[in-house]
Amino acid sequence: MAQDQPALSEQSSATPQEPPVVAFDFDGTLTTRDSFTAFLKWRAGTWRHAAGMLRLAPAAIAYLFHRDRGRLKAAAVREFLKDTPRERLEAEALEFAERFSRSLLRPDAVAAWMRWRAEPVRLVIVTASPELLVAPFARGLGADALIGTELAFDPQDRVAGGFATPNCRGAEKVVRLKALFGADVEIRAAYGDTSGDREMLAMAELRGYRVFKGTP
Repeated sequence: MAQDQPALSEQSSATPQEPPVVAFDFDGTLTTRDSFTAFLKWRAGTWRHAAGMLRLAPAAIAYLFHRDRGRLKAAAVREFLKDTPRERLEAEALEFAERFSRSLLRPDAVAAWMRWRAEPVRLVIVTASPELLVAPFARGLGADALIGTELAFDPQDRVAGGFATPNCRGAEKVVRLKALFGADVEIRAAYGDTSGDREMLAMAELRGYRVFKGTP
């Protein structure tokens, strides 16, 4: 018998290597436009949305000085979603995805996603948009994981008017990826379209910055 073969017990105790991750930004990368803004406008209707945007004008002006997208987004949550029950919002998010996935998703981005689906990788959406609203799209694409900004809910399970996590943008995308997959996570490829994706792209072996241009 050969002497250089490992014992069966040694083989069974070895930890299998986890597949690498391929990370896609959502808004502007997998989609043609910002899904959160589109969802709010669809949900509110033309006149309610216009009135809400007028009330958000001070927050928009303040953004020009503090440049904190998370604060501006939280103001929009308070204006349009506060006190909405989680169950109702989940149902609306599903309806929105069913109605608009074909008109929102970039065909070339989805084609790239499907090519990676045939590889031994974990496909992950990493987005600054509220995780709950992107979840139906992620399920439809067969994502292995979804990382997004999490809405805060009150004790009655209604939208509290803010977020339970930092805005998932910039360095926070790296923080969240490492929190989910470990500090030594291997990012085989990453795709994004704004400065908020650069830290995530820097982790990847293959970096796709604004490579998808297709429209439905």
